[in-house]
Amino acid sequence: MQKSGRLLASMFEALRDVIKPGISTWDIEEFCQKFVKDRGGRLSEQGFEGYKYGTCISVNDEIAHQTPRKDRILNEGDLVKVDVTCNLNGYETDSCTTYPVGKISDADKKLIEVTRNAMYLGIDQAVLGNRIGDIGAVIQHYVEDENHFGDVRELVGHGIQPSIHEDPEVPHWGKAGHGLRLREGMTITVEPMVEAGGDWHIDQRVVDDPNDDWVYYATPDGSNSAQFEHTFAITKDGPKILTLQKPYDGYEKYLPHFDEMED
Repeated sequence: MQKSGRLLASMFEALRDVIKPGISTWDIEEFCQKFVKDRGGRLSEQGFEGYKYGTCISVNDEIAHQTPRKDRILNEGDLVKVDVTCNLNGYETDSCTTYPVGKISDADKKLIEVTRNAMYLGIDQAVLGNRIGDIGAVIQHYVEDENHFGDVRELVGHGIQPSIHEDPEVPHWGKAGHGLRLREGMTITVEPMVEAGGDWHIDQRVVDDPNDDWVYYATPDGSNSAQFEHTFAITKDGPKILTLQKPYDGYEKYLPHFDEMED
């Protein structure tokens, strides 16, 4: 999983030079497919529960699970969320990053910052002896009480390996001290989705494709949303993130050292 996560992280690092005004979300799909395939992996969302693509690419008010589209051209100021699962030699990892497209507003910069911080605050709670509710409680308090954004309830993190979605569910809201106790060796994701408008509800929509009935989710009020996600392992030395991107910018404490591995 560490090697799978490094491959996935390197794909997200490379996307920073790809995402810009004028490209389509389908261009992102094609780039991700080729990047991972050329390095011996595959995008494992493709074929999972009938999904046709290797990436989920959601823009602005689209919260999650939107499909890549040839006719969705990115514009200056957009926020684009790229959510990908990677399988390398049978080992799964899952990650999501929100990218600014060109110059974005100060409000959207704050939305991105709060969402990323919320993810790391949740990961910090994933220590031996804590419970699932400790993760959700700290995220909910930070997002809603401190920053007055909406903390999505209906879409959650999850266990991962051997499939991309395993128990336990990992909500991004909850009550401290409640839920399943965390144990060494568990591999899970934390992936808060945050709405700028302050609502935590989601609208369920169907993609604009007569040959596809795939459902995605959007904010009810049309406000922008952001999402960040990492896959990590719970260890006696704290949570170790398998999908951590470079530069580490002070997050070196999360680096796994299960074995020596070339980049």
